Amino acid sequence: MSDDRTREIADGRTTLGIELGSTRIKACLVGEDLTVIASGSHEWENEYVDGRWTYPLAAVETGVRAAYAALVADVQEQHGSVPTTFRAVGVSAMMHGYLPFDAAGDLLVPFRTWRNTSTGPAAAALSDALGFNIPLRWSVAHLYQAVLDDEQHVAHIDGVTTLAGYVHRRLTGRDVLGVGDASGMFPIDPATQDYDAAMLATAQDLIGVDDLRALLPEVLVAGQDAGALTPEGAAWLDASGALQPGAPLCPPEGDAGTGMVATNAVAQRTGNVSVGTSIFAMVVLEQPLSTPHEELDVVTTPAGDAVAMVHCNNGASEIGSWARVFGRFAEAAGSPVDADTVFRTLLDEAAAADPDAGGLLAVNYLAGEPVTGVAAGRPLLLRAPDARFTLGNLVRAELMGAFATLAIGMEVLHGERVTVDRMTAHGGLFRTPGLPQRQLAAALRVPVALEATASEGGAWGIAVLAAYLEHAADTSLAEYLDTTVFGSAAADVVDPDDRDVDGFTASLDRFRAALPIQAIAATVPGATTRSGEPTVAGEPGLPADTDTDTDADADTDPQQEQDVTR
Repeated sequence: MSDDRTREIADGRTTLGIELGSTRIKACLVGEDLTVIASGSHEWENEYVDGRWTYPLAAVETGVRAAYAALVADVQEQHGSVPTTFRAVGVSAMMHGYLPFDAAGDLLVPFRTWRNTSTGPAAAALSDALGFNIPLRWSVAHLYQAVLDDEQHVAHIDGVTTLAGYVHRRLTGRDVLGVGDASGMFPIDPATQDYDAAMLATAQDLIGVDDLRALLPEVLVAGQDAGALTPEGAAWLDASGALQPGAPLCPPEGDAGTGMVATNAVAQRTGNVSVGTSIFAMVVLEQPLSTPHEELDVVTTPAGDAVAMVHCNNGASEIGSWARVFGRFAEAAGSPVDADTVFRTLLDEAAAADPDAGGLLAVNYLAGEPVTGVAAGRPLLLRAPDARFTLGNLVRAELMGAFATLAIGMEVLHGERVTVDRMTAHGGLFRTPGLPQRQLAAALRVPVALEATASEGGAWGIAVLAAYLEHAADTSLAEYLDTTVFGSAAADVVDPDDRDVDGFTASLDRFRAALPIQAIAATVPGATTRSGEPTVAGEPGLPADTDTDTDADADTDPQQEQDVTR
């Protein structure tokens, strides 16, 4: 153990980041040099209750405490010290969803996560009235749908927040959100870095509430004071009682924002792709879009700059399922291997496969997909009798299927003449070097970079935002990331390969042609667990650190519609 690290921890000069992803809650402790010195995590899964995806608030408390306790244990083991305070703390979580509270602070209905897509009528009406695309998963769509459905709890709402906002409030007592997370609740005006005032007035009349602004958290940008850890907050986080109050907190953010930070993609003409349970691409805009697009969300960076997001409900979960099958085969054959070895072996096979996967076609839709207009998803593997059905082609088809919907959504962004110099990818899938990065470059037709820090994920990203509190008065977030955080870091950049591009293009043509099959497949009754919960869930079998969304980061009953994050 390092005496310097031990003193750093004992003196409270470390920074704590906590992120609540869709399948894992992670705590990350970074030193003054912003490198990770300890971590802890807790696995959890959403529950399907009364037709909606949810996480009980009790599971939030249990999970955050467990992740923090695991981090403290890691600190003790590595450095022989127990942290009692921090230089700063940050909280991030999957974006969107619906957490309405009454004046006493009690949750009025179970947390409705980003996966719930029962908000179609509300999202459509809001989008039309505001002239701005309101996705199904946004908090204001959930609120208005509850009004349209005449839900009794609406009359008692005193405030609505996100998961990150809820945890932050438990720690500090303040009802605030970082602008990036807030931009998934209601549209943000980049000029004011606050909720768009004109749209608020229109939405307020449509929804029929007295003061819509009063129901939403206060908006803060990166570097602003978001409160400090209270005695109650310290006890809520650390059951041992060792943690002392007083540490400052940065504005709570969504997983999309922490992904931008973790990939140094907050400046104009930069972008990133997050691959986890869902998959999404984000590009920081130089100018507003010419018109609203259903395929594009407009959110913001943690500093308040406009970002176009292509968010797909379905990401790498189906690849994880196949990996789990092959892992079990190896175990049954008497040669068990870990998940990383399974992925490395499968992706090595795929790297040597046919560029178009030999004519095989995989559709990764565990959930409905708004980008392609699919209401209910069913994973499919299709092949003609003369297709080359090999292990490598099977895996390559699944990988191309994971990126297909993202490529379709990005075509809309290209139609807006949005320029991006390169995309930075992150997620556990990219821990296996080579083909995933190459295939993404082929799908998007832009260079794709991997930063050495990208694998640290959103918990590290929010820790960096917390550390930025001390520097915000002197430098912008983009400058801070460029000079202080990423200044000496080397990125691995891959350009699109012509053979990969041609193969992906052929596969994407087949993918589009096969989409109508989804509606037919959805009529086949699906399997359920003994509890009645649909058997679609997170992303078991993926390598560690794949849970990046949000936002990542689908929605509602897979027998009906599902939508995205993170």
